[in-house]
Amino acid sequence: MATLKKYNLTGKEIGQVKIDERLTNAEANSQMIKDYIVALRANARQWSANTKTRAEVKHTTKKPHPQKGQGRARQGSLVAPQYKGGGRAHGPKPKFDQHVRINQKERKAAIRFLLAEKFKENKIWVIDDTKMNEPKTRTVASFLKGLEIWGRILFLGEGTYTEVETEGKVQRVSISSDKHDNFSKSIRNLPKSSFKIASNISGYDVLVAKEIILTESALNELNQWLA
Repeated sequence: MATLKKYNLTGKEIGQVKIDERLTNAEANSQMIKDYIVALRANARQWSANTKTRAEVKHTTKKPHPQKGQGRARQGSLVAPQYKGGGRAHGPKPKFDQHVRINQKERKAAIRFLLAEKFKENKIWVIDDTKMNEPKTRTVASFLKGLEIWGRILFLGEGTYTEVETEGKVQRVSISSDKHDNFSKSIRNLPKSSFKIASNISGYDVLVAKEIILTESALNELNQWLA
């Protein structure tokens, strides 16, 4: 089983933690990874762009100029696309049927593979579960500077769970953990940094992050969820 170094918020190495080999040696089909990321990006779109056609534009129905006698090209209406204020030809319309369904097995396989790539690049860091008494951006910034961690950073913490009944089915839903409130507030002022619950991450979160920092409990949560 592979191991990762564990640090405290002062940047001192305080031990090692085990990580499931299925998260470090994961393999996946490149086409599947591409399809998964494209589906995520497509589902993030609002598909609400809307333009008016010449039939929808409210304008005068007066003919711009006489049909004959002036040597000009014939024009029938000021709502034609070539006129300012006219309707848009072939413009975008709302599309409400563009949601792409993502297979859950493929989703987990893609996240496993992307995490494995970060592990091979030594871009995953583990910190202990020490609770911060108050939000302190300086503390987190000092930790990052000490370990020379730069760029887009994804922080992961473990979640707390509640059961929600919808349509007669009971589902286990992850909600933000109060334990990490101060920690998540401490990174808000850090550029290109974000905080997420470990079991709620998407492959796109992992893909765009240059470095991933997670608590020991979050690592255990990933081991149980993905392994």
